[in-house]
Amino acid sequence: MLRPYVLVALGLTACASSPASAPVDASPPTDLGAPVDAAAPVDASTPADVATSGDVPMATDAPRSFRPLAPLGPTPVRSFTAVPANMLTAGADYRATIVTDVGTLQVDLLEDVAPITVNSFVWLARNRFFEGIAFHRVIEGFVAQAGDPNTVDGGRATWGRGGPGYTFGLEVDPSANYDGPGVVGMARGNAENTNGSQFFITLAATHSLDQMYTIFGRLLDDPSRAVLAQIARGEPPATPTRITSVTILEGVP
Repeated sequence: MLRPYVLVALGLTACASSPASAPVDASPPTDLGAPVDAAAPVDASTPADVATSGDVPMATDAPRSFRPLAPLGPTPVRSFTAVPANMLTAGADYRATIVTDVGTLQVDLLEDVAPITVNSFVWLARNRFFEGIAFHRVIEGFVAQAGDPNTVDGGRATWGRGGPGYTFGLEVDPSANYDGPGVVGMARGNAENTNGSQFFITLAATHSLDQMYTIFGRLLDDPSRAVLAQIARGEPPATPTRITSVTILEGVP
């Protein structure tokens, strides 16, 4: 039996601009009355403080001192009634340490390329949103997808439908493309303004997603890519890999 999120994914084949097996966030969009401005212009030029490797912007070697940012509360929060507060300091660089039950992923967050998306991810991480959440959709040679709070205590039929209670728009940059494994992007529904909490990490180059799904990070090192290879495969996996914690690191010159 096809689960609901699979039906949504297959439904995308009817859209000429959408790949047939796209990462899908099937959570229903929520109109909160004060959405992030999804129509805000995005500077498509390569930011001055990044260099590029292939198509994905990479941080320069400018020395920075990174410090972990403390959680905002003592327990996980998995539902919100307003869009995120501003979490980013101007001029700072951000990374995420994602601890899973098969190892740790170190991610460089691309705040210059996708500031709204990075701000949301930092907000969710500092609210401990991701703790216990599973990689619920892992397709070999494609992506490992996570970020659905329904995977914590919801039935498997609901996996792929959960979100944080708010949505925001697409952010794309012509310098950022899915050109190899380890690129971190946002899953979304059919509409471009349906980003929420579900994200994916590419397992191979996936150019069919270029300029259609927000890129907001990349894995930093080979140990992270080795951990990525250990994440349980399946739609959903029989015993999915779960996130233990996400810690945000802030770096300033």
